Amino acid sequence: MSTRTDTGTTPARRRTAAGPLDRFFGITAAGSTVPRELRAGFTTFLTMSYILFVNPQVLATAIDIPNAFVQLLMTTAIAACFGSLAMGLIARYPFAQAPGMGLNAFFSYTVVAGMGVPWQTALGAVFISGLLFVVLSVIGARRAIVMAIPMSLKLAITAGIGAFLAFLGLRNAGLVVTNEATLVGLGSLTEPTGWLAVVGLLLSAVLLQLRVKGAILWGILATSLIAILTRVPVYPGGADGALQAFPGFTNGVVAAPIWPADLVGQMDVGGALGLGLLSVVFTFFFVDFFDATGTLTGLAQRAGYLDERGDMPRAKTTFSMDGLAAMFGAFMGTSTTTAYVESAAGIEDGGRTGLTSTTTGVLFAASMFLWPVAGAVPGAATAPALILVGAMMMEGIRHIAWDEISEGVPAFLTILSMPLTFSIANGVSFGVITYCAIKLFTGRGRQVHPILYVVAALLVARYVFLAE
Repeated sequence: MSTRTDTGTTPARRRTAAGPLDRFFGITAAGSTVPRELRAGFTTFLTMSYILFVNPQVLATAIDIPNAFVQLLMTTAIAACFGSLAMGLIARYPFAQAPGMGLNAFFSYTVVAGMGVPWQTALGAVFISGLLFVVLSVIGARRAIVMAIPMSLKLAITAGIGAFLAFLGLRNAGLVVTNEATLVGLGSLTEPTGWLAVVGLLLSAVLLQLRVKGAILWGILATSLIAILTRVPVYPGGADGALQAFPGFTNGVVAAPIWPADLVGQMDVGGALGLGLLSVVFTFFFVDFFDATGTLTGLAQRAGYLDERGDMPRAKTTFSMDGLAAMFGAFMGTSTTTAYVESAAGIEDGGRTGLTSTTTGVLFAASMFLWPVAGAVPGAATAPALILVGAMMMEGIRHIAWDEISEGVPAFLTILSMPLTFSIANGVSFGVITYCAIKLFTGRGRQVHPILYVVAALLVARYVFLAE
């Protein structure tokens, strides 16, 4: 059973009359404070602000329009702003949203470049998949699936997301690199990105151990300051794609936003409904369904919002906001917008309510004017935050019955496959399939919710028929 931890708010204080902001978000009831929520939102923004630069780079390979990078940056910021505000103001949870990594690569390299589908039609497929999310959320299907997942897998999903986050952090820091002989290997600790990340990791860990408020945020800012002052080449934008020292704010701190006129409303829903593209629509749907469902469930468990039955309050609304964000993002001209696992950084920094994700959404809106400031935070500064958050998300696995094979093996596969396949969706899928199979073939099939058997069958069909 996961319970929300009290962060220092006394019962007497909870009974104190709260202001409208506190009452709307339930801040005091969640054991938090307004400053803590704002700080957590800022932390979440810093850890996921890389998407402002990475998403345009990926999508620009598929979307050929004038001034593509800037227009895609703007539509990325708008989609992230809308998704985070919807989750914060309507669902009132600290889960930020933005165009998802992995799905943007599938959009660009597989669907558009590989299959020759026009990017407008691919956006239509994203819109339809988002609509399916909303429908399934409203009728309660997504909540029913989450409720059917056993607690051991819920704990494993949280831990798997933590392992995935840590792997992302190690990769962003250059500490884990591609190795032709062993698939992955240790990067160079003498490279600026590597040693700066190690310094940031130690600094942030010390601050956390000393229970300094906002330790993760202070670690990010301090590491960024070290990078700027030492002039180490850890920032993108150098010649031939090489890293460079902080170039300064060459275009000023404030830059006028550009409306992405060549992207907004360009989706072709009719074309995406063609029989030849149904597999694309359902691939978008399946991958994001289990990616987002796993992410939201893991984040909710970590934030203490799952009850003893594994249920999450306002689940229908929360899942609906995920689908709505995907639909809006497609209309604006970007690939699937979804819940971000980096929200865990804000949660670990104390964020417990929708004010955290609302803050993140406002900062994404501001980034359209102040995006050069976000460029002052290198990936080596946010990498330690992802590693530390990943470590802390492993805490729940001690409650898994590891001596029970039918519980331990699916949980282990869930945790391990997320970083190794670079997919939260794969981790959830492997866990669900093996859990159902082992229970069924050992005469314990009645311990599995019938809905989970249906889900497992659909997942098997997805890997068999939609693998490409």
